[in-house]
Amino acid sequence: MSENRICKLFGIRYPVIQGGMVWCSGWRLASAVSNCGGLGLIGAGSMHPEVLEEHIRKTKLATNKPFGVNVPLLYPDIDSLIDIIIRKNVKIVFTSAGSPKKWTSLLHDHGIIVAHVVSSAAFAAKCESAGVDAIVAEGFEAGGHNGREETTTLALIPRVRMETSLPLMAAGGIATGRAMLATMVLGAEGVQIGSRFAISKESSAHDTFKKYVVNSKEGDTFLSLKDLAPARLLRNKFFEAVRQAETRGATPEELQSLLGKGRAKKGMFEGDLVEGELEIGQVASLIDQVLPVTEIMDNLLTEYNSARTELQNSSLYQFDTE
Repeated sequence: MSENRICKLFGIRYPVIQGGMVWCSGWRLASAVSNCGGLGLIGAGSMHPEVLEEHIRKTKLATNKPFGVNVPLLYPDIDSLIDIIIRKNVKIVFTSAGSPKKWTSLLHDHGIIVAHVVSSAAFAAKCESAGVDAIVAEGFEAGGHNGREETTTLALIPRVRMETSLPLMAAGGIATGRAMLATMVLGAEGVQIGSRFAISKESSAHDTFKKYVVNSKEGDTFLSLKDLAPARLLRNKFFEAVRQAETRGATPEELQSLLGKGRAKKGMFEGDLVEGELEIGQVASLIDQVLPVTEIMDNLLTEYNSARTELQNSSLYQFDTE
């Protein structure tokens, strides 16, 4: 993988980036992924500035490998978060949920590599114009904040690849080595994986939430709250209230009132499976165990290499084109 542009850009062994997920991606998860040769990200979206500062300090104590911070640009403490990232000499930032144009130059001025998460080829082109160093193209299979376009990863990656020459990572619906290989065949050079790492032993998500995901079935997640900030949610009482409100044509203000504050914290961090917001990707139905990061990475890379060899050697994938 030494010639892989994602590996070279971030100084990592494998082109596997752990998503910076709210309420899941603390220092334990980020450092564990980095120590396994991937790129761990601290999820600043659920952190007050002083909490982010603590997690950066603890990550530096737990790993001497590269790591980064994910910053959703729509959050109110963005100025304070960026200031801490610069002061604490973090070298990699992934931005999302907003335009990177305002912050990229400032981060570059301090020697920080910037990647931005997009859900469409049009946004990818804008990111290249804004000067980012790499792009994450995230299909609507993903959990958490999502694209309104509902473009799947299978359709999104080749379209973004046509639009930009920047190093490209695929996200959304990726939890296995075979999925990783598939997205790289489509034009990605690496993957960002959220849900699989969210349900790891090192994730800061509540054990009750993790077990709920492990027991979920195909079709148990739905893209919701498109008039606010789209998120993929597991079924529960809160989700049903959102669905009923959206069905009757609730206004964004009514949906915001229903959402209130702290719903994701209540569900994912505190384990309230009734009233909490339970964000997870469609791959939830593929996750049947809570595993340590070392095992997740080993499974991912072993399956990737096995599938790659299988494609090269099997006659099932060779066709006469004449």
